[in-house]
Amino acid sequence: MPHRHQEHDYLPAMGKDWLLPFYDTFTWLLGVPRIHRRLVELAAIEPGHRVLEIGCGPGGLVLRAQRMHPDAEIVGLDPDPLALARARRKADRAGRPVRFDQGKAGELPYPDASFDRVLSSFMFHHLDDAEKRRALAEVRRALRPGGQLHLVDVAGHHRGTFGHRMQRDERLRDNVGDGIPDRMREAGFTDVRTGERGRLGTTFYRATS
Repeated sequence: MPHRHQEHDYLPAMGKDWLLPFYDTFTWLLGVPRIHRRLVELAAIEPGHRVLEIGCGPGGLVLRAQRMHPDAEIVGLDPDPLALARARRKADRAGRPVRFDQGKAGELPYPDASFDRVLSSFMFHHLDDAEKRRALAEVRRALRPGGQLHLVDVAGHHRGTFGHRMQRDERLRDNVGDGIPDRMREAGFTDVRTGERGRLGTTFYRATS
């Protein structure tokens, strides 16, 4: 039976709904769990912190964060109901008290100053430039004073074939060079730092509200 084409106002985790069951295997093969672990380490989450992941997908990062910091309150947000259903099943099976909400990074359904940390993993390149700017403004609004955004994505300075490919992609183009830290500063973040580079062309970033 052919797969039905569904129109969304968001990009599903694997690009297509029918690819979602392969998401965990695909990301494991790419080494994403190690990147998630490092992102959580860099976030320096403390007991009692409220932590939000924007674009949580099937829940890999938030579940890891809860395992590493069981005394923190972990929330995952995603616009995709199929990915959220999968994330909730995984959390239930693992006995992890993670809360999952449906929504978009550019329209966070939370009051001002709600979180101590916001995490983002390989979500930013799914957004166009206007969506990136709205998301950063919303994250800053939802962070408490002194709270931090920790973001990892395909971004930064790249030469050769990979750099040319990034320049040709409408969404990745905004991540090239200092695109992400520049947009963080424009959103009002302070102490914006470009950190480690990893495999898959990834770069880690930190910004303080």
